Amino acid sequence: MEILFNAVGGFVVEVGKFVSKCIYPTIENIVHFSSKTENLRTEMEELTALRDDIKQKVEVAEGEGYKRKPDVIKWLKDVHKLENEWEAMQESIAAATMLVYKCCPKCSLRSEVSTQAKNIRDQFCKLKEVGENFGSNLVVENYRVKKVEFIPGPSIQGQLTATRNLNKLLRLLEDVKVFIIGVWGAGGVGKTTLVINLNNELLKTGVLGFKLSFGVVIWVTVPKPPIDIRRVQAQIASRLNVKIDSEGSDRSISSKICERLKEETSFLLILDDVWEPINLDDVGVPQLATRSKVIITSRFSSVCSQMKTDVEMKVYTLDEDESWQLFAKNVGDIVNLEQIHPLAKEISRECDGLPLAIMVIGSSMRGQMRVELWEDALKSLRMSEPHSKVVEDKVYKVIKWSFDSFGSQDIESSSEQRSKRVNKKRGDIQSCFLYCSLYPAAIPTDDLIHCWWIEGLLGEHDTYEEAYNRGITMTERLKDACLLESHGMDSAKMHDVVRDVSRWIANSFGDEQNLVFQAGIGLTEISHIKVSTSVKRISFASSNISGLPDNFMECPEATTLLLQDNGHLWDISREFFLAFPSLRVLNLSQTGIRALPSSINILCQLRALILKNCSNLEDLPPIGNLCHLQLLDCDKTSLHYLPQGMDKLTNLRLLNLPVGQLKEIIGQGFFLSFSSIEMLNMKGICVGSTSLDEILSLHNLTSLFIKLDSSSIFNREPTWMTRLKRFHIIIGDYPTQGNINKSARTICVSECEIFSNGELSGMLQFASDLYLEYCKDLSKLIGCNSFNGLKSLSIQSSLMEEGIRQFDPFPNLEYLSLKFVYNLRSVSDFSQHLGFRFSKLRQLEISDCRNLKYLFKVGAFSIPKHLDEITVEDCQRLVALIAQYASTQTTLVNSEIPRVRKLVFRKLSNLTMLREPQRMWEHLEELKVYGCAEIRKLPRSIQTSNYIKLIEGSPMWWRQLEWDDDIFKSNLEKCFQWS
Repeated sequence: MEILFNAVGGFVVEVGKFVSKCIYPTIENIVHFSSKTENLRTEMEELTALRDDIKQKVEVAEGEGYKRKPDVIKWLKDVHKLENEWEAMQESIAAATMLVYKCCPKCSLRSEVSTQAKNIRDQFCKLKEVGENFGSNLVVENYRVKKVEFIPGPSIQGQLTATRNLNKLLRLLEDVKVFIIGVWGAGGVGKTTLVINLNNELLKTGVLGFKLSFGVVIWVTVPKPPIDIRRVQAQIASRLNVKIDSEGSDRSISSKICERLKEETSFLLILDDVWEPINLDDVGVPQLATRSKVIITSRFSSVCSQMKTDVEMKVYTLDEDESWQLFAKNVGDIVNLEQIHPLAKEISRECDGLPLAIMVIGSSMRGQMRVELWEDALKSLRMSEPHSKVVEDKVYKVIKWSFDSFGSQDIESSSEQRSKRVNKKRGDIQSCFLYCSLYPAAIPTDDLIHCWWIEGLLGEHDTYEEAYNRGITMTERLKDACLLESHGMDSAKMHDVVRDVSRWIANSFGDEQNLVFQAGIGLTEISHIKVSTSVKRISFASSNISGLPDNFMECPEATTLLLQDNGHLWDISREFFLAFPSLRVLNLSQTGIRALPSSINILCQLRALILKNCSNLEDLPPIGNLCHLQLLDCDKTSLHYLPQGMDKLTNLRLLNLPVGQLKEIIGQGFFLSFSSIEMLNMKGICVGSTSLDEILSLHNLTSLFIKLDSSSIFNREPTWMTRLKRFHIIIGDYPTQGNINKSARTICVSECEIFSNGELSGMLQFASDLYLEYCKDLSKLIGCNSFNGLKSLSIQSSLMEEGIRQFDPFPNLEYLSLKFVYNLRSVSDFSQHLGFRFSKLRQLEISDCRNLKYLFKVGAFSIPKHLDEITVEDCQRLVALIAQYASTQTTLVNSEIPRVRKLVFRKLSNLTMLREPQRMWEHLEELKVYGCAEIRKLPRSIQTSNYIKLIEGSPMWWRQLEWDDDIFKSNLEKCFQWS
């Protein structure tokens, strides 16, 4: 029995030992669960710290041109995977930790989590060992590509405008929605300098205030046209250490570049000085991801748009103060010397804000102590001559590149030879550019195009309209190349340095040097000027001349004579014009002349006679011999009588004679002589039914600007308007407007009650712009019609009539102006009484409406959701822009709230604040407030806006404004301008 007991006992003991050995670890995991997971958490944090340390070392090495080793890449991926597994366990660990006092069956969760933790720790130990064994052996010298390479160039430190441009570029690089950025502007304006400084700024480990990091920044100087893609690819491949086969195809090289760039987490490609569009696919640029960008610099905005830039940023010239600072910096302290300082100031002004000219000319004068050298340099610049070889090579020839880019013609051949090769339909843009330099300041676009047309520079065209369209194309191409600049609505201008270069080109190459440029030199008499007998074009525009002598040297080949903008030029000597037998263009506009000498009648080749704004001109001599005349412009003269011989001007195509002081009645048959006329402007003379019949018989007429009496409208079908492409028709005593929009189809009506049966509704079907004055019943004027073509409506000194209309008479209205509409209480009244829905209204201008209380009433009528410009002036009872109808509780949804960009308030004494929905002002760019002292706080959406570019008002109003936070005022301070 004892033997049996011992045997059984031994068996039980062995079994017990075996069972204990199996369940002990499980029991241990359950009991010590919290401490073990905390230990593992600490170990994982150590692994993360090791990972961060290795990653930082790798990134620093990559910035120096090294590449990660494959086992380092794998280790980082494995660590990342393990961290994800550990993160995924956190919920399970938290749940298992809560089971401390729960019953044993639920202890199985702890056991399961503990098993997962053990697996993670095993992987941790291996990864930690591998990571610690890397040491410094993390990368290889495979590509040897630095992130950014320093590029030498002038610094913009201390230059406010350039620094602002640099910060704007940095912000664009941060924008995840922007991939391709176009930087454009005139030659020498500082585009390359800007992107050089951008490149060098990215060398810094952290650009102050910006979160930017590119895997590699690549700089390419694009070769001049014709662009060789291979040379672009070669620069990129060299930067990336990509070996390319010189015998390989463009496509194979682009494929290699593309694959290499895809290995980068991000890249920045800078293409500097692009003259023609480049296909980025052909180069090898992969599809741009969020962090990769391309910057191009060009003189042409069209290059930017054709390369599908997301943002285009124009670089402008400097203002006078900043120009002087840059000039003085390049010259040195001698600019402060008493005798040199005024000359230095004048030379700086001659540079006209162009940084390249400022730096080159300034540097060329550095150390020049003699006053004579400064005087000579100033004279050379004023004569459009480079005063040194350095200035010629580094300024003049740089700008001449833009001129040469149009090089379909050889500038060094004679103008006659060039004209034979000019495409007859396309014209000669280089000659158009040189012609611009005849003007000293602002250039009226129409005048310029007319001169080009008359001189044959626009090619051959069947109609004036075709020639004019071509002229617009030429001006836009010149602007696109930054050889011309926009100047107001209807003018252009040429930068002073560009004009100097233009004159230098004309005087240095071929036949074109025969132009005489005396514009703006302040002459009082020109008789002493020696002129070559072969001169082609002469300009004394804006020269302050007071007399034109008889003995002016004969210029038998001169075709253009510009004398405009000489207000003290009162008289022209009797025989002056005998010196110009071949003249085609004569411009005397804005002079003080009272009459023209009879010698003008010998100018048989004259095609254009421009006399506009000669307010003292009351009489013209006989002009019957000017049978080739195509353009006669007498706008804003004081002619009392029409000149004799007008019936001989059968080639006239443009007649601008809107004078209102004629003392004679236009006789029957007057208009029948002008069978070639295309544009007729006689809006200063009231035309009757018979004269209108004659005008309508002119089959080439496409543009008509006249004043009609009521007899011309009654019993006449409006079908005669179908062939007019543009018109400005005044009906009644509507005041004649000074400037006409020549592209619009405008009708002006005064006292419309006489057309109460809808007699004008047929004509209005053809109009785009309608002006109404002293009209008491608009509903009868428009009848029951809908005018789909009307885009602009201006109502002045009229009353709003009561009534209800079910349809919108002007469904496509975009602009509405209301002045002196005395009984207007809200613009919504138009919706109530006339059916206006304003579904496409964008601009609203209201002034002197003394009963206006609100702009819009929400409820029965909606606010125009496309409205982006609002101007309200002198409406003393206005208390709010938007009010709610008392009987409704309608709230505006976001889709109905307009996004106003421009807001102008003047003399609104009862308007205290803008209570409108905040989202209405989120995109506001311009705010102008004058005489609105009760507006003492701006909406928060304006205070915090990132879109505001300009705030105008009085300093007192600005000081009294209340702000939600002083930082908001500080941010907008730079946008405020005193008015």
